[in-house]
Order: sequence, then structure tokens, then C-alpha cells
Amino acid sequence: MTIGVGGSTAKIELEKLVNMTSNVNTITADEFKQRIAKAQAIMVENNIAATYVNAGTNLFYFTGTRWYASERMVGAIIPQQGDIKYITPFFEVNTLNQYMSVKGEIKGWQEHESPYLLFRQTLSDMGINAGRIAIDESTAFFIVDGIKTAAPDLTLIDAKCVTAGCRAAKSDTEIALLQQAKNMTLEVHKAAARILRVGITTQEVTTFIDQAHRKVGATAGSYFCIVLFGEDSSYPHGVKSPKRLEKNDMVLIDTGCQVEGYNSDITRTYVFGEPSQRQREMWMVEKLAQKAAFDAANIGVPCGDVDVAARNYIASQNMGPDYETPGCPHRTGHGIGLDIHEWPYLIRSDRTPLAKGMCFSNEPMLVLPNEFGVRLEDHFYMTETGAKWFTEPSYSIDDPFGYQAS
Repeated sequence: MTIGVGGSTAKIELEKLVNMTSNVNTITADEFKQRIAKAQAIMVENNIAATYVNAGTNLFYFTGTRWYASERMVGAIIPQQGDIKYITPFFEVNTLNQYMSVKGEIKGWQEHESPYLLFRQTLSDMGINAGRIAIDESTAFFIVDGIKTAAPDLTLIDAKCVTAGCRAAKSDTEIALLQQAKNMTLEVHKAAARILRVGITTQEVTTFIDQAHRKVGATAGSYFCIVLFGEDSSYPHGVKSPKRLEKNDMVLIDTGCQVEGYNSDITRTYVFGEPSQRQREMWMVEKLAQKAAFDAANIGVPCGDVDVAARNYIASQNMGPDYETPGCPHRTGHGIGLDIHEWPYLIRSDRTPLAKGMCFSNEPMLVLPNEFGVRLEDHFYMTETGAKWFTEPSYSIDDPFGYQAS
């Protein structure tokens, strides 16, 4: 039997888990201000008069304001020089004021009024009547279209150079928050493996993982959870009607949580029972593909070369090539931070040079149609001397969590 898999119950494992967030440090007001200053420097370099950040992770990143996008325009204008201003429905002004870490004047619009005309007037009040206005790339089309109609004299551009330009390289505090989230999810993975038994449903495991995440300190529970058994594991993001667990099934569990908005996202794949020779061989191909990607991650190397390294190794094992299966049908990895998938990406076409502070998943999944899949997903961040793991990769198919590792 695979070491650390089965033999316990949800009740026992939940009782053993403890809150792991007692020493978490939050992002300070000074760091939010530093982010705005960096955004403004990028705007100077790119001749951008102002940047609009919409409700969501970009708004939080720059202002500390937790607000989620809806059918009403809520966001902040960051000018190239000067203080930020907020736009919100008038009835939300007092509530928005409670959520701001970086204070700024709030411009409110009544329900019958146009927020886009207010946006245009606010820019004018800031001395901006023409020029390039960068729009947060996550902003809904209806908002962009409304601004374009209300302010045809402005040139709207993608704000990615500002948003990704600031967010791609994480600060030490951000890396510590990401580390904590990943530490928590790894403990949840270990506990989830121990509750497995013949006949357990994926929903039972998913429910346990959510409860376990809450027990270790993730107040919202699991940010997401994928649990797959047997042949179902060959579908990277799941199936409509998942099967119950059987002896010697491959088990794939992919889950994560958030700490202060920063995400974990870890996948473990192992066998409930005794691995077959085929399972052993493919599991090792996946592990070595993951290692090839990690070894290729060096400062200044294009992100895409990390993907190429993993894919070349898989091809050397007579799988693929490219995205063909048996093989890896998707990119090797993604950036991670306040969004679980964010720039840059470990995909051949992304030529962004790796730089200190960038954080990535490493998951060149193997898909064997009609058999099983193997995804080993850990994350690393870039230091001045190269890549460093947040969590150590799975040890072996017989001892996936390294209980007997020397």
C-alpha cells in the first residue's frame, strides 16, 4: 500500500489539524503606496496619462480595497502624477471608504447617471483631457465601451504593461504569504490522502478538503478542488460524473486556498494500493519532466524555455510531441499571486525573461487517454541565484509525501 495513503478517517484527521496563520504578516499601507509609485513610473516610461483599475485583484493590489466586479462600475484612477481617485455608485461611497487602505477622493454616481461621463469628468478635474488612458485588462467590455463612447477624445490602451509590470515580481511579503498558503495546502493534501478508502466519493474528499483548509486557517475554505480517480484522472480538469475510488486506482487531487488573497495551488498524484509497472513508469516521466522545467528556470531565461525543457523531456520518452497525447496537452505552468493564474506564463510563446520575485506553478501533466493522468504540481519563485521551490516535489510513487525520505 502506498505510504501515507488510507487507514484513517475524516474525523481523526480534522482533529489533528491546527491553525497555521498565527504569524501571517499583511501587506502594509507603505507597500501599497510603493506599488502606486511603481505604476506611475511605468506610466511615465510608456506615455500613459492615467490607469484605471477595476474592482477585483488589480484594485486590491494597488489600493488594498477589496471589492468584486459586478454590473456597476467600481474602480480607481491612478494618474501619472498625483493622488488616486475612486469611482463608485453613490450609495456605496460610505462602504467603499471603509475598505480602502490607500485613501482617495471618492466620486459617486447616482443610479440614473452615467459612470462613464463621471469618469471623463474626473479625469478632466485631474487635468487630463487627452492622451493615453490604460484600462485594467480584466475590466468588462461594457465598461470599456461606455468609457470609449463618453470620452472619444481619449486613447484607451491595455494596462497590462502597468498591472503585470508591477505584479509579476513579488515582494518578500507576498512571497511569504504565498509560502504560507502552500504550506497549509500541503498539510491538507497529506490529511486527504489518509482518509481514502475503497468506495469513497470525490464529493466526500472535496468536502473534507474544504473543512481541512478551514481548520488550518483558510477562512474561506478551499479556493477550488479537483478530485479524480482512475481513468477520470486523464481529464485535466475533471469529468461530469466522477467515479468512486477502487483499489489500485490512480488518485489525482488538485486544490488550493488563499491567505490574505494570495493563492496556493498544489496537485498530488499517487496510487491507492499497489502501483502497476505502467503507473510507475509514467509517474517517473512526470516527475522528471517537472525537474527538467525547474532546472531550466534561471534568471534572464525566457519563460517559454522552461516549457520547452519539460516538453523536450517528454518527447524524449516517446510521448507527445508538442501537445499531443499521450503527453502534456497544456502549458507547463502559470504565474500565481492574487490571481491563481496570472502573468507571465510558462508556455513556449511567452518570451518574458525570468526575473527575481516571479512565482510559477510547475505542472507539465501527462495525459494517457483511456488510462490515467499524472499531474505533479508544485510552485517555485525566482531568486537572484535561480529558482527555489515553495514546496518540495512529491518524493516517489510509493512514498508521495516523503515520510520515509532520508
